[in-house]
Order: sequence, then C-alpha cells, then structure tokens
Amino acid sequence: MADGPSPVVARASAVLRAIASREPDGITTTEAGRDAGVPRATAHRLLESLAREGLVDRDRRSGRWSLGPELYLLGVAAARRYDVTEVARPVVEQLARETGESAFFSARRGDETVCLLAVDGSFPLRSHVLHEGIRFPLGVASAGMVMLAHLPDREIEEYMARASLGRYGHDPGQVRDAIAETRSSGYALNPGLIVEGSWGMGAAVFDRDERPAWALSLTGVEARFGPDRRPALGAALLEAAHVLSRTIGASTR
Repeated sequence: MADGPSPVVARASAVLRAIASREPDGITTTEAGRDAGVPRATAHRLLESLAREGLVDRDRRSGRWSLGPELYLLGVAAARRYDVTEVARPVVEQLARETGESAFFSARRGDETVCLLAVDGSFPLRSHVLHEGIRFPLGVASAGMVMLAHLPDREIEEYMARASLGRYGHDPGQVRDAIAETRSSGYALNPGLIVEGSWGMGAAVFDRDERPAWALSLTGVEARFGPDRRPALGAALLEAAHVLSRTIGASTR
C-alpha cells in the first residue's frame, strides 16, 4: 500500500499557496496560518524553515511574507514543461482589445483555479478582483465555475461533498443552478458574487483529453455585462477558448 502524503509537505504546500494568493502585497504569519488552515505557531515554524531554503522571503519592515527567489528558479526550470501562458497571451490580448474588458487566463490546479495571465482592457473602469497569482476554489468566479461545470457529474458531486464555499457566499443550491446555466449557455456568468458590482464571464479551455484544464474570462463593472451585451461577450469567449484549446493541444503533443 502506498504511503499517504506527508503532513509536513502538505502543510508547507498550503502555506506556499496562501502566500501566492496574496502576491504581490505579501501576507502576515497570522493570515498565512488562517488561509492554510494551520495554527499560527505551525505557520510560523513552516515559514521560518521555508525562508532558510529561499522558498519564501520576509520584508523586514512590514513583516509580511512573499514567495522567495528559489521558487522563481524552480519555476524557470519547470516552465518548459508546464507553462502555456505564452501560447495563451495573444488570445487573451485579442479578447481584451476586442471587448474593452480586462481579460484573464487561469489554470486548474486540483480543487482551485490560479490566474496566470491578466491583460487590461481599454474601458477606464475596471474590476480588481482578479490578478495574476490569485486562487479561487472551483465554482467561485467565472473561471472556476466554467471549469467545474464541464467536469463529469460524478466528479462534481465528489467535489461538492468536500468543498467549503460558504466564505464566498456560495451555497450548494446556488452552485448547482449556476452549473446548469453554464452548461446551457456554454459560458459561466459571475453576477457580482465575490465583489458587488464586479461581474465576470468565463469559457473553458480543454486539454488533449477534452477535460477543462484552463479558462478564459472577462471581468468588468456591472453596466458592461448587461443582458444586451452578454451574448456577444459569450460568443467572443467561446470562440477564443475554442481556438486556444486547439492551439494548446497542438503545442503539447
């Protein structure tokens, strides 16, 4: 029988993900512990150990923790194998240019989505909910919702049984209704559920196995996502996601 995951490694990974979600502003020890689900004392010990390895760094004046230089070097080494942001960049830039809204490219990582790329649109009023590095659970924000909705029913039910989305104001019934709406239209709509007045739409990008591995999304102020404009934005997202699915599939063969 295979050994289970090491508790220390799991906790350290949770702390690193908590820090990544707060970049570039950094995070306090207390916040890192809370976000990672570990006691503050445990978070402090882990952060000190990670700092000695260069995996995190602490600002001497503010005391806030950020990702460290060693993680950058490890990321550079892994980029050739996993990084598809440069493949996605022209598509995201075109979406922002054509719609005037801020456009994003996110990846699924387990039960979360991670924003990998953000491009501002020309419209002067913007939503600041998303930024590069921020993480949300599946089912939260338009990228997470559209990826969740395109999973098989069994995987959705397994996720719903273990997920805790209450902190984002999402109850199970609401999420299931959004899944049905997303499957019907093909794209997800976030009607200001995270921050009032900040709306978003997302479309899934599929890997070679036709699984939702990434997502394209648009965000902006509520007035820009009215019912008269949503069909055009949705069509633009779906077309861009289709193009990107084919492009990524060809580039990773």
